[in-house]
Amino acid sequence: MPADPAAEAARRRTFAIISHPDAGKTTLTESLLLAGGAIHLAGVVAARGQARRTKSDWMKIERERGISVSASVMTFEHAGLVFNLLDTPGHEDFSEDTYRTLTAADSAVMVLDAAKGIEPQTLKLFEVCRLRDIPITTFINKMDREAQDPFALLDEIHSKLAMDTAPMYWPAASGQRFAGMLDLVRDEFVPFRRLEAGEQGFASQERQRRGANNFLNGIADDVRAELEETSELARQGLPAFDINAFREGHLTPVYFGSALRRFGVLELLAGLAEHAPSPKAQKALIKGGAAEVAPSREDVTGFIFKIQANMDPKHRDRVGFFRICSGRFQRGMTLKTAAGKGFNVHNPLMFLAQEREIADEAFPGDVIGIPSHGGLRVGDSLSQSGDVVFQGIPNFAPEILKRVRVRDPLKQKHLRKALEALGEEGVTQVFKPVHGGDLVVGAVGALQFDVLDERMKAEYGLEVIFETSPYQAARWVSAESRADLEAFVDKSKAQMAEDVDNAPVYLGKSAWEIGYVQERNPKVRFSAAKERAA
Repeated sequence: MPADPAAEAARRRTFAIISHPDAGKTTLTESLLLAGGAIHLAGVVAARGQARRTKSDWMKIERERGISVSASVMTFEHAGLVFNLLDTPGHEDFSEDTYRTLTAADSAVMVLDAAKGIEPQTLKLFEVCRLRDIPITTFINKMDREAQDPFALLDEIHSKLAMDTAPMYWPAASGQRFAGMLDLVRDEFVPFRRLEAGEQGFASQERQRRGANNFLNGIADDVRAELEETSELARQGLPAFDINAFREGHLTPVYFGSALRRFGVLELLAGLAEHAPSPKAQKALIKGGAAEVAPSREDVTGFIFKIQANMDPKHRDRVGFFRICSGRFQRGMTLKTAAGKGFNVHNPLMFLAQEREIADEAFPGDVIGIPSHGGLRVGDSLSQSGDVVFQGIPNFAPEILKRVRVRDPLKQKHLRKALEALGEEGVTQVFKPVHGGDLVVGAVGALQFDVLDERMKAEYGLEVIFETSPYQAARWVSAESRADLEAFVDKSKAQMAEDVDNAPVYLGKSAWEIGYVQERNPKVRFSAAKERAA
């Protein structure tokens, strides 16, 4: 008997991990994969040289610099549930990839450094979660190092994020004194033991129940007294966990631990299994009318939130990351865009970062890869009927603009083709000046140009030169009246360009100039973001 989409959706937990760089996100990802049985060897993040990589960091530039610059997907089963873990870039220069990935998540885990608390990038990512009503679970990492007072950390979350905090566990000191944590719900102590060098497994030991002879045994008297006092203050003074407040985004459950020492990770995974939401209905347009698409809907529907080319350089492939919203997907199905273009999905992929296997079926909440040689775009909605359009995934105006040319003038056509392909992936934004001339590429951060340069060499054999552009800002332009827009484009040709969708873009020499031009042309809208739904 075929599996029921609604029942299978209830077994799914699709979550993203977000953090400021160096808070320990990639290490936590690896520890969660180890806890879920998806990998069997830990500690490779701490290794040196070529070994410094995790399952989720597979690009050469990621391995060399020890950072994540591209979102990746990892699927694993644990405790009767299917977890789809979406690892996002921590570096702010790749925040746009993170924003797109969050559109595919039903919840998020926010990783904080116990010594640093809320950092600027954390705030930005949190705002995106709030805009999309994504529930957040907090993991305060690096408790085995000197940390801020836990009350101060929770107060900072409450004041800066305007969200209640409900600690599920309470730490026994930090740094060299760190002894473990108390389960505030079950009133059991989880002792911490530092792993030996090369030791696999997890650092937590057998729980100690209050009232049992071994409760709080083996920890220093001052740590015991401090834990008893502060945990009681936390119980009395902080909100108890409320699942409705969590699901509505008003409250975050808080876990403490050390991802590197693999402590607190099992407890976090258990919390996600118990409390994180399964896939919910998604807002969409169906045949032009607003509606919600429930996971139980028979028609297979979903959207492309990421395109990745050349994950396997041997095959020169392009894979669309497809988040399923409803129905039971089966290998060999034909899915259509709203424009009527059909894709026969012969070899759908399930991911463990760069590794992959063929998926015979998938359900709401799952992320599968749809191989294609072009035609799929970020923001495309796909369904069996072709009638469903989900809310578009945003593109944001770049903050840095540069001209790009190729060292070998005979490869100019190759340059344009390569840039357009990378633009469709979202690696960069590409603008074609209306009057011709060198292409202009845009990025949120400078490191994106390093990735672009690396991929141009590795995947397309092109040596490119980035040069200072006369433009400092880009805005998409539109108007209620087609005539008004055409009149503006015609008189501003010297500074007009088109993006990869052929949408008109005004290139400004400064932000001030854009403001001035906007004042002079009140019938034209200048937008810093563009949503594409198809």
